[in-house]
Amino acid sequence: MRNTQAQLNEIEIREGAMTNVIVRDPEILGGRPVFRGTRVPVEVLFENLEDGLSIEEIIESYPSLNKEDVVACLEGACANLKAASS
Repeated sequence: MRNTQAQLNEIEIREGAMTNVIVRDPEILGGRPVFRGTRVPVEVLFENLEDGLSIEEIIESYPSLNKEDVVACLEGACANLKAASS
């Protein structure tokens, strides 16, 4: 299935949102991807979701996270998966 221009633009927007919330810095956790302004590795989000926690429960456990960044990360991951399957 071919992507329409609107779908491609949506993917670009979501990927852009994700790159604004995920950073890598060799000085923070050895360069592991973390949420901007935190020391919370991105993998924590996916591990906690896999364990059945809600976004609200994850944010409660990691108060330095905010819902907008978490959602942007999930949307970006979804967009990447969609783009990879096209």
